[in-house]
Formats: sequence, C-alpha cells, structure tokens
Amino acid sequence: MTDTVVFIGLGTMGRPMAGNLARLVPVQAYDVNPEATAAAARHAGITAVANPVDAIRSGSDPATVILMLPDSAIVHRALGDPDDATSFASQLRQGSLVIDMGSSNPQETKILAERLRACGVAFVDAPVSGGRRKADTAELTIMAGGPDADFQRARPLLQAMGSSVTHVGPAGSAHALKALNNLLSAIGIVGALEVLTVGKKFGLDPRVMLEVINKSTGRNQATEVKIGPEVLDGRYGVGFSLALTVKDITTALELSKSMGVASEVSEACVRVCEAALGDLAESNPDQSEIARYIASVTGVELGP
Repeated sequence: MTDTVVFIGLGTMGRPMAGNLARLVPVQAYDVNPEATAAAARHAGITAVANPVDAIRSGSDPATVILMLPDSAIVHRALGDPDDATSFASQLRQGSLVIDMGSSNPQETKILAERLRACGVAFVDAPVSGGRRKADTAELTIMAGGPDADFQRARPLLQAMGSSVTHVGPAGSAHALKALNNLLSAIGIVGALEVLTVGKKFGLDPRVMLEVINKSTGRNQATEVKIGPEVLDGRYGVGFSLALTVKDITTALELSKSMGVASEVSEACVRVCEAALGDLAESNPDQSEIARYIASVTGVELGP
C-alpha cells in the first residue's frame, strides 16, 4: 500500500467515506470548496491540502488518488490531460493508482483508463451504492472494474469504506453497473409511487398498502425504506438528489441504446424523472420528491 492516499471530493458522500478510510491509512483530502476540506480535516487521520498536486509530489512512493466526484466531465477537469505537463494526471508517478468512486460515464471511463495505463498509471472504477447513511457506517456496496491486479491493490482501501466489495469486470464495467442499478432503483420508486397513487384514489390507505406490499411480491427497496418515512411522513430526504438520479438513469438509458436493446419501461421512467426535475428544479429536489410531481399531475397527495 502506498504512503500517500489523496482523496478528492468531500461532498455528501465523500466526507464520511474519507473519514472511514482514515481509520486505515493517513488521508490527504481536497475539495474545491475550502469549507468542505476544512470540515473533513477535523477527522482524525485526515490532513487538508490546498492543492492535490503538492500532496502527490511530497510522497516518496507512487500515490493512490481516490476521486468522489459527480460525473466524467468533472473527473476530467480534476485530472486533466495526462499528456499535458501542467495537469494533475501528468504529475502521477508510474505505478500510481487512480480510483474513481463517483458515477462516471462507462464509455468515458474506458477511455480514461486506457490513457492513464499508457502513462504507467493504474485505474479502477469503484462506484458505490447505499447513500449517506451507509457511507457514514462504512456499509456501502462497492462495485469495482479494472484488471484483477489493480483491483487487489484497491481492495483494502475499498473495504475500509464498504461492507460489500465486488470485482465486476474490466475498466468501465462498474460504472455501467452503477448506472443500471440506479435505473432499476428509479423504476422501483416511480412504479411504487404510481401504484400508491392509484390505490389512494380508489380509497385505500397508503400506509396500509405499504404494510401489505412489504409482505408481498411487490415490495422493493423504495417501498421498504424510502416511501414511508420520506414521502408519507413528508421528510423528503432520501439523501440522493433528483438531478443526480436523472444523470445516472440517462447514462444507463444511453448505454441501453448503444447496445441496441429496446428499453420501454426504462424510457418511461426517465421521462417521468426528467419531468419531475423540470417541475421542481429550482428547489434542488431530493429523489423522493418525484412524489410531489406525481401529485401535481394526478391531484392525489401521498404526503401530509
């Protein structure tokens, strides 16, 4: 394991992930928001850095760089062009390892992995599932893509942040699986909200419906975890934004189209989520606020 672990991206998920990682290895943390960097540095084992380039230059061995950033475009801005001598990527010593734990585009990830590999830098994509609650408790589900040797290097670090770590294939495969998982999750919550809306219009109590559904074959993660407290109780705090939901499920749908696979249910789900985001965008809505959009369309309120 290298002596320098640099963690870039200290948002809702990144900060607790870096904190859990710091129980295993010293972490040098950076975020474009200085307040986020300072807050992370209050955790034992984390040192704030004003510039991640300085952090990798100061280490005596190849560095490990973990990115927890929203999308491929931001990842590329953070790393820069490996062929550009002024970029962050160009400063990485041969033998360094980059781990992208955000929700990047799988096709872009494959290109990035190839470019870094040509410079002697290993790459693993390792997106996560579980939200802020699981990030806090180091119980994230982590899927990883890349050569097995690179995955084995990354595994101890990933296990410090997640309770389930699975190697799913070559570079880009984990980002593909993450997008597809999030699409299935979105289909689950949209479908459940529509079913509860129909039931309430008929005269059924949504809480009674959930109680029965969660003991029946229609149950899913949305019915078991999200809808009761976040929609029926009116908290609307799943902890995953609707904007990021739309980004991920659009990525998954684009992947489906590129494979020539007809995905009518997926397309319908994406349309609903996009419409909900368009209707609620000014408030930076939580994923659970899809319920507010459906209520505005149907006139049936599920929340208080």
